[in-house]
Amino acid sequence: MKITIDEKSGFCFGVVRAISIAEEALSAGQSVASLGDIVHNRIEVQRLERLGLRTISHDAIDGLCDTKLLIRAHGEPPTTYRRAEGAAVEVIDATCPVVAALQRRVKEAYEAMQRVGGTLCILGKRGHAEVVGLSGQVDDRAVVIERIEDIEGLDFSHPIYLLSQTTQSLALFREVSEAIRQRLSDGSMLTADDTICRRVSSREQHLREFASTSDVIIFVCGRKSSNGRVLAEVCSAANSRTYIVEEASELQREWFEGAASVGVCGATSTPEWLMREVADRIEEITENE
Repeated sequence: MKITIDEKSGFCFGVVRAISIAEEALSAGQSVASLGDIVHNRIEVQRLERLGLRTISHDAIDGLCDTKLLIRAHGEPPTTYRRAEGAAVEVIDATCPVVAALQRRVKEAYEAMQRVGGTLCILGKRGHAEVVGLSGQVDDRAVVIERIEDIEGLDFSHPIYLLSQTTQSLALFREVSEAIRQRLSDGSMLTADDTICRRVSSREQHLREFASTSDVIIFVCGRKSSNGRVLAEVCSAANSRTYIVEEASELQREWFEGAASVGVCGATSTPEWLMREVADRIEEITENE
C-alpha cells in the first residue's frame, strides 16, 4: 500500500504561533489557562493539557488566581479583555495577526456603514470563536451570514458591507456576494471585502488535486473544526472514498479494500504528528492485504 501524507496540510501560521506561545509560557513554569480550546483538535488539546495547559470558559475568568489567561488564535471581543483587566488577570494574547487585522477592519467597515445607514455583514459560523470576536468589535451589531438563504433578512435599500471569517469557503463568499449584488438596485452599493486567509483558502485547490491522486483519502480533523468541515467537503467532492477521522483508532479495515494507495491530509487545526500516527496505523491495518 502506498501511503502519502499531504505536506501542505496541518497547522496554519496562527495556530502554530498560539501553540508556541503556550508552550513557551508553560516551559517557563507559568500557570496558563486557555480561554476555550487552543485549537479545535481534541487530541492536540490533550497533549498540551499534559504539559500543564488548562482550558477554561469565560465564566472562570473572575476566579483565576496566579494564572495567566491565554487568548487563542481565534481572538476575542473587547469585553473579554475588559473582564480580565477587572479581575486583575494577566493576558497572553496569541490572537492570529491575520484575525487581529480583520478585527480592526470590522470596526472600520461598521463606522463606514453607520455614516450611510448601511449594514455590516460577516460571512461565518454563528457562535464560532472567531466570529464572536469579530462581531464583538462592534457590540454584536453586525449581521452574521452562514448560508446564502440568510441574506433574505437584509435591507437592500441601503449599502451593504460584506466581510468574511478568515477560514470560510472562497466559493461561498463569491456566491453570497453575487446574490447580494443582484438584489441591490445598484451593484456599487455593495462592498465585498474578501478577508479569507489565503494561507487557508489556497488549500482548497491543493486538496482537490491531492484527493484525486490516491484511491482512498483519510481526512484527519477535530469534530469542532469549522475549517475541517470545509476542507473535508472539498476532498469528498474530489474523491468519493474520503473518510474523516479524529484519531487513528477510528480507522476501519474495510475502507481500504481494493485500494493500492491512500492519501492522508487534514485541517489547519490538525497537527502533523497526528497525521503521521494515522498513516502508521493504516500501514499496520493494510500490511497483510
